Amino acid sequence: MRRVRGRAIAAYLLAFLVVAPLLWFLLSAFRPASELYELSWPSELTLDNVLHVLTEVPFRRYLANSAFVSVTVTVIALFLHSMAAYALARMSFRGRGLAFASVVATLLVSLPVILVPLFIVVRGLGMVDTYAGLIVPGLFNAFGIFLLRQFYLGVPRELEEAAHLDGCGHWRIYWHVILPLSRPMLAALAVLFFLANWNSFLWPLAVAQDESLRVVQVGIASLQGQYASKQHYVVAAGVLAALPTVLVFLLGQRWLVASLKTTGLR
Repeated sequence: MRRVRGRAIAAYLLAFLVVAPLLWFLLSAFRPASELYELSWPSELTLDNVLHVLTEVPFRRYLANSAFVSVTVTVIALFLHSMAAYALARMSFRGRGLAFASVVATLLVSLPVILVPLFIVVRGLGMVDTYAGLIVPGLFNAFGIFLLRQFYLGVPRELEEAAHLDGCGHWRIYWHVILPLSRPMLAALAVLFFLANWNSFLWPLAVAQDESLRVVQVGIASLQGQYASKQHYVVAAGVLAALPTVLVFLLGQRWLVASLKTTGLR
């Protein structure tokens, strides 16, 4: 009994250590400027910091750009990745193993390594300072293909055989059988893709110099230079940028956990 109680106390303390900085960060967005670095409860709560960021800075534009890019990349990537994963998991063709190994091998290559050649290619295609330059390079994600392939390997082949008997080809099997079964996995990947693109910083910073194309992370970085002596505005901007990610994670965490458990069984 004492051991269980000790573990519970340790768990609560650990949870407090994790949550306390986040709560302080949230509270700091509503502090007066003179009390920003104090640990005590503020003398008053104010919306001036948030209102200034939303009215005096084009932050709503930054939020809209991030939302548009993240949603577009997520929708297109899920469609393309599910087709690629279906082909690698359920179709037999020469070089399938090599193709899958090549996809997985790209997980070893980080963005800073390919940043310069990727920028040269995008510039050659005329996509610098365009939404296409922000969207197209983010469509490929080897982790999504890998996760969906592992899921499709667990789908009973009897379903495909029954669909073949009904005269379905690969496209109809994919669209009417495989895709509906993978909705929980696709929902989990949608959460991961959205969060990854919402928090993207390095590539949008390199490819979009036009202020009207700035995403929210690049916008916050610009605020740090613009408001170096007024960090309460930067904190308010950070809170506004974090709210959509928290909302998306809370809405999709059930499918995220379930999908990771499913793929971990194989």
